[in-house]
Amino acid sequence: MKKTVITLWIFLSTALLVAGGNINPNLSAVADIPNKICKANKIYIEKDAQLMWQDQAYTDAEDGAYKRHHSVAKAGTWNHAVNYCRRLNYAGYTDWRLPTADELMHVHRKQGQVFSYYRGNDFWSSTPTTENRYYVVYPADAYQYKRNKRETNYIRCVRCIRESEKVSGSRLKTVPGEKEVKTFRSR
Repeated sequence: MKKTVITLWIFLSTALLVAGGNINPNLSAVADIPNKICKANKIYIEKDAQLMWQDQAYTDAEDGAYKRHHSVAKAGTWNHAVNYCRRLNYAGYTDWRLPTADELMHVHRKQGQVFSYYRGNDFWSSTPTTENRYYVVYPADAYQYKRNKRETNYIRCVRCIRESEKVSGSRLKTVPGEKEVKTFRSR
């Protein structure tokens, strides 16, 4: 009997030591996680050109498609890019299109990075060149380069801001000096 009690006591003592043994009702504090981790859908309003740009986070699937020469959402071939922008329903608008090379060069020549979500690779434009090629614009130097339309590049859609939106659309009004990036909730 004495052996059984000693064996049970050794077992329970060992279990308490392995489990931590410190029974303290005060738990350690949990670190606050800021809301900035969540990616918000945004638009960039280019006032001087009266253009609204899609500024949406890129996904791992899109980055993978770019690297593997596939077409997924904001990465793909030229035909995919045209169809993606045509079908885009973003920020409450459905009249998106693929930008021209001049529009892309203009927005990327601005001081600093105007987009919250960007990639350091080529972006498709709707501007044709020769021999079944279209211009892409490289954001780092804001120059256009010819690419075969079967190649894979990133996509950023744009839309024109209508005169009626400038006057009555409170969502587009900005205070002078206010940053031109707007955030919205996706549905």
